[in-house]
Amino acid sequence: MQTKKTYTLQEATKKLENYCAYQERCHQEVNQKLEQMHMIPEAIDVIIVHLIEHNFLNEERFAKTFVSGKFKIKNWGRCRLSYELKKKGISKVNTNQALAEIGNTEYIEVFNALAEKKAYTIKESNVFKKRKKLIDYLLYRGWESHLVYEKANELIK
Repeated sequence: MQTKKTYTLQEATKKLENYCAYQERCHQEVNQKLEQMHMIPEAIDVIIVHLIEHNFLNEERFAKTFVSGKFKIKNWGRCRLSYELKKKGISKVNTNQALAEIGNTEYIEVFNALAEKKAYTIKESNVFKKRKKLIDYLLYRGWESHLVYEKANELIK
């Protein structure tokens, strides 16, 4: 039988400092990591407070980094970004601040480029099926439905 590794408070704190320094983390991810390390709730609280005080853990910074990355790399729309942040337990205030960082012009440019690229690659002769595929694709990526339907009707006739 394999024995589970135990950590002292100092060891766990150091490990989590490195974990947070490697990439931005939210409180939920840090909490999960500490639970996987079999830390007791009191120790978890102490470590999380330490990480916040020493600026290893910052939800506002996490939200901004998350939104910027997923928008630029995965081309997610505001709906999906907001949903994913909510799933990670990020406050509405931090979510809205992070989403506000995306300029409207840039947002629409990315949306149009993504829609046009996808519409071009859909191999479907039936206009309705083709339009549905484009709509499903864009909605899944979290773009607002009014933008999606307008664009789909404009691109696929």
